[in-house]
Amino acid sequence: MHHHGYLWTGSKQRFDDEALRRPPHPAPPPADKPELIARYKEVKAEFPTVDLPPLETAHWLIKPAKLVRGTWEEPKEAAEWLGQRLAEYAPRFASESDRDSTRLALLVQSAVDRLGWGGDVAHGFYLERPSYLSLALVCCSPHRSMPELDCPARRP
Repeated sequence: MHHHGYLWTGSKQRFDDEALRRPPHPAPPPADKPELIARYKEVKAEFPTVDLPPLETAHWLIKPAKLVRGTWEEPKEAAEWLGQRLAEYAPRFASESDRDSTRLALLVQSAVDRLGWGGDVAHGFYLERPSYLSLALVCCSPHRSMPELDCPARRP
């Protein structure tokens, strides 16, 4: 098992476009709803490639390999990357409590523990308005809850 790191920053308005953050339903909408069909086709085409953080952390593995910011064999190494990103962005966090160094250190330690048993880690923070930061560490090969998902690094 290994771990992939993902980072996304962007406008909160774009982040809130939940249709592009979830895979489309397996069945298309009824044919008599052309506006729904158009949106369904858009989401079906864009979800696998759009850089927006998926609602389910495991779905990062569906995204292109170019979105992977790092890959680590050991949970501690992956958590160190998380800690570095938290330290990098903490001065921009909108909430003073989110900047607390003790709290951030606990997030990193918690990530080591969670990754150690095969869980994923995902955190989001409001930055200067109206921006948002999403950080994720995803277990891979196999993923605990979605073992059918291929490793993005192994796809052509």
